[in-house]
Amino acid sequence: MEITRITLPPITAPGEVTTFYSFESGTARSVALSNMAVLLAGRNNATVPVLMIDWDTESPGLHHYVDQHDERPGLLEYFEACRDHIELLARTAAPLSDVKMARQVLEAVDWEPYVERVDHSRPLYLMRAGRFDDSYGERADRIDWDGLFAACPALFRCFADHMARRFRHVLVDARSGRSAAVSICTTLLPRKLVALFTPNQRSLEGLAGVVTRSIEYRCSHEDEQRPLLVYPLPCSIDSADCARRLQWRRGDPQKGLAGYQPALEQLLRESYGLAQLSLDSYLDEVQLQQTNAMSSGEHLSVRADPEGDRFSLTRTFETLLDWVADGHFPWQSHAEVGLLTSISAARLLSADGISTAVSVPLAADLKRLGDLYRRQDRERQAQQCYEESTRLRQRLLGEDHADTRLSRSCLADLLRKVGKLDEAKFLYEQLADDCQRLFGADHPDTLAAMSGLAATLAQLGDFAAALPLHEQIVDACDRLFGPDHVMTLASIAAQADTIISSGNPERGRFLYERVRFGRERLLGSEHEDTLRSTERLSLLLCQLGETAQAIQLQESVVRARERHAGAEHRYTVQAREALAEILAVRGDLDAVLAIQETLVRSHKVRLGAEHPDTLNAQLRLSSTLGERGDFDAARRIQEHVVRLHESIHGMDDIETLYSKKLLSETLSNQGNDSAARTLSETVQKGNDRLRHIGMVSGPHESDRGELGMKAAILDVRGAAASPKSLAQELGKLRELIIHSPREARELADSLSPMVLGPNVATPLRRKGMEMIKLVYKQEGDKDALLAFSEAVQSFFEDALLEAAGGKQAGGL
Repeated sequence: MEITRITLPPITAPGEVTTFYSFESGTARSVALSNMAVLLAGRNNATVPVLMIDWDTESPGLHHYVDQHDERPGLLEYFEACRDHIELLARTAAPLSDVKMARQVLEAVDWEPYVERVDHSRPLYLMRAGRFDDSYGERADRIDWDGLFAACPALFRCFADHMARRFRHVLVDARSGRSAAVSICTTLLPRKLVALFTPNQRSLEGLAGVVTRSIEYRCSHEDEQRPLLVYPLPCSIDSADCARRLQWRRGDPQKGLAGYQPALEQLLRESYGLAQLSLDSYLDEVQLQQTNAMSSGEHLSVRADPEGDRFSLTRTFETLLDWVADGHFPWQSHAEVGLLTSISAARLLSADGISTAVSVPLAADLKRLGDLYRRQDRERQAQQCYEESTRLRQRLLGEDHADTRLSRSCLADLLRKVGKLDEAKFLYEQLADDCQRLFGADHPDTLAAMSGLAATLAQLGDFAAALPLHEQIVDACDRLFGPDHVMTLASIAAQADTIISSGNPERGRFLYERVRFGRERLLGSEHEDTLRSTERLSLLLCQLGETAQAIQLQESVVRARERHAGAEHRYTVQAREALAEILAVRGDLDAVLAIQETLVRSHKVRLGAEHPDTLNAQLRLSSTLGERGDFDAARRIQEHVVRLHESIHGMDDIETLYSKKLLSETLSNQGNDSAARTLSETVQKGNDRLRHIGMVSGPHESDRGELGMKAAILDVRGAAASPKSLAQELGKLRELIIHSPREARELADSLSPMVLGPNVATPLRRKGMEMIKLVYKQEGDKDALLAFSEAVQSFFEDALLEAAGGKQAGGL
């Protein structure tokens, strides 16, 4: 049969395969795919070749969305031809490896007769499910996808690469439910998986099962360890019923209803090995509302509305492409995705020689991205953005330009926060000198630089230099702005922090009371600045032994957080934890228990029942129960945590051994000396086995998949062997955790940067991260734990970006 050869616009790099899957609601899936295909094919002046493949051979229909009804061969006939050629090679050729056989087959079977152009204004093509003649149904039933895979396991993976070398985007419409064809489409073919689900638990569980199986397969098969980016997509959402929409998304603990967002966040955390992530911004933007078009499957793709308002499906699909097209993660905010896209485009233009006109906005975007990362506590990425922004502005605008000084100020403040104090001091000294030269000693910019310098000197322990500088700043602000101005109160708060650090808490208390009352009058009792100073004062009062007033103040902070941020918000949880600490100092164990029980429920709703923070909150609850003498309740909780630690981490993991140690102490307090002794011996034997095998991970890691897949996808930088010194130091840390927890803190602090180094083997890194987190948990140091967790998350995100071929700002 003669065919007209297909001429495609050239692509500069291999394309990508994206599968669209839904456990049910195939119509919504096909509408989403066809509309996104049209939008992709229209990009870059309609020069982006896009191929749609209808793999739903049992219920084909993608051709209806593009008004193509003629009889033409498609996917079914193509793989029938592939099967015949595999059988021919098996009879006539020497044995071949899977990959060589797959490539020979794909070269022999020309794909062009099975693909048709469906839009003559854009390079949009379709491989339909097949030729819909009288034999189609029988042939579709007869096709043996399992047998085809068994005959040549590399066929489908190589087919995906084969088509991606010709099309920038290959969009696969997978059938619903579960089948061999579904496994091919979701596991073997794609780099990205758009997973649709409808507002019911069955649909969500079906989706989660398919995603989990796809990832587990890639974990356990060496040839398939490739990136798989998952984009969950809720559809059939009733936009008119706000209460039900919110309940379906967030859940309702009072009614025992689990929302889909917490379930999806837990699924992605487990899949990518991240301690924490949020889909807030992503799901704010990409919910597909229930419309006639989505349920009936109108031909939206041929008349997509280019000027759609915020209620249009076109706009929703365009927003989803902001994440999907360039491979951004769904837990990245829409603001971050937009900035990364702008930065990437500016760098391409700069590479073409368009420098100043592009680089000035680039520096501004880098600074804004650094601000965003700073708010998210992602200090490492923020520092890199600030550094690049500063370099660009220094070169293009000069040292004295306001934008240059702003970037330097942001960088100095961040360096101070992360403990790089010498570098921060140097930058602040430069800023203070420059501002004084340009504007004089009393200018707000000069005072701000001096304030940063004073705080840095205080952190360095140079109180003799810091305190006079604070005094000078406060006097200037009082004289220039008045005693109740925002800047004056901020300067007094900074002075109070330094005075407290220097060993004068009473003087610091007086100043903080002045700050709190001043902010309350000026900003209101529940303003964020007021709440921070109130919480700081409450902790200081607790330190001074005035627990009654401290509790009263901290309770007001908790109530304000609950009203404005919600009961499950991170700030509310932190405020409750601080209140529990004050109550524990006072000895009010009943009140502490009530708060800890609330915290456990909050962690379960927000993070999931098996999240490390949830399990840690349960262990803290059990310790308080033990202090109160309720050993039975403490034992039940600890047994539950031990079982989860064993199933998640393995028998000899440091987390498991620590929870067993607590359980053995509880058993001993109950008088069950025999069981306590047996469990204590188990802990010792586990510790001995860890010492004997060094820091090599147990087999449970690959079973769980947390770093089996990460070794290939997330942790590509950990190929080199770890230094023996690090393994030895972690061995010491393990001993201290089990036998002398207090001595473990100093060693954990020194090992933190080494564990996240670029050339540490994956098992060693994972063990080190677990132990360092456990030390901070034992100490109850939430700030250290949060900082280290954020550093770990940043490390994994960087590694995942690198493995997935993504590009981050600031050289990330």
